[in-house]
Amino acid sequence: MISPLAHVDPAAKLGQNVTIHPFAYVDADTVIGDGCEIMPYASIVHGATLGKNVKVYQGAIVGADPQDFRWKGNPSYCEIGDNTIIREHVIVNRGIYSHGGTYIGPDCLVCADSHIGHDSRIAGRCVIGNSVSVAGDVFIDEGSILSSAVVVHEKSRIGKYVLIKGGTRISSNVPPFVIMAHNPVSYYGVNSIVMQKHCGFTEQQIDDIAKAYRHIYQCSTSVFNALKRIETDIDPSPVREEILTFVRENNMKLAGDRFEAD
Repeated sequence: MISPLAHVDPAAKLGQNVTIHPFAYVDADTVIGDGCEIMPYASIVHGATLGKNVKVYQGAIVGADPQDFRWKGNPSYCEIGDNTIIREHVIVNRGIYSHGGTYIGPDCLVCADSHIGHDSRIAGRCVIGNSVSVAGDVFIDEGSILSSAVVVHEKSRIGKYVLIKGGTRISSNVPPFVIMAHNPVSYYGVNSIVMQKHCGFTEQQIDDIAKAYRHIYQCSTSVFNALKRIETDIDPSPVREEILTFVRENNMKLAGDRFEAD
């Protein structure tokens, strides 16, 4: 159902069984997938693509112009994956260039009043809490949870199955499987409850992860030496390799009070 009180540009591409409520705005050069629902006063701006069964709540803007001086008015894009929910007053900016763009994966929940900056990429099954601010060019990997009022600075990387507690400021890279909290940000343990109950991790995997992060965060040694100890003390496994690969790909720059104080 498309309300006659909604603005839907004739050039917008609509899938089947789309619901657009009164006073919603759907621009040209947009794609609305099958089964989507656009609530009153929500805006889908040119360059935005919604997958299947996406729900956009009141006052949200998907595809807002990027907030960056490098954007020169060129066409740019953002994409929302299948089954994702965008709650009230969320703003998702497009990318700043005509290639790539901003991406939120499938089965995500982006809660009210949050902001997702240009060219950021959020993998599937993530939860972005109320009033979270994600700056430009951030990457958040699968299954991570950012609690209310978290701030993530530009170019930060967040690994898989991370939990960041409310109000924490992230200005560097958060490795996979951890909990981060406080300001300045501190390592707060392994995200074991979520990983075991909802993601199928075994006790052995959790134990290996905990051992790895004891070397990184709780021993008085460099990250380089911590990685050497992990390779010696922990048998090869997918979770060990996930940690080692993340740390090395991000040049051993990690969030955490003992690193950020250096």
